Amino acid sequence: MHIGERLQTLREEKNLSQGDIENRTGLLRCYISRVENGHTVPAIETLEKMARALDMQLYQLLYDGDEPPRASKDGEGQWGSTGKDGRYFNKLRRSLAKASERDRDLLLGFAQRRVSSRHSAR
Repeated sequence: MHIGERLQTLREEKNLSQGDIENRTGLLRCYISRVENGHTVPAIETLEKMARALDMQLYQLLYDGDEPPRASKDGEGQWGSTGKDGRYFNKLRRSLAKASERDRDLLLGFAQRRVSSRHSAR
């Protein structure tokens, strides 16, 4: 499920309108619609606002389970948690945070096409 679909589903489950989310977050209703319809990829800060508006934790927007995913005690086996991969991941995260919405949309579209082409090749 895409994040926009997830946000719309959670909003509707709580019987909230896009106008309610607008009032709770300060985000424009047209922007909320663009996110829900997959035309815009929201920044982490925006997802945090939406999570608060939906009275939930940020992880709940991204994870469809009752409990948060369990992390290992030392982070072992998790890509990007330590070492060279961790430094790379943090650099990538900082770069994406600075990227424009248009550039994030472009990268997301590219990644989605790569994933779908890999799945169709199987």
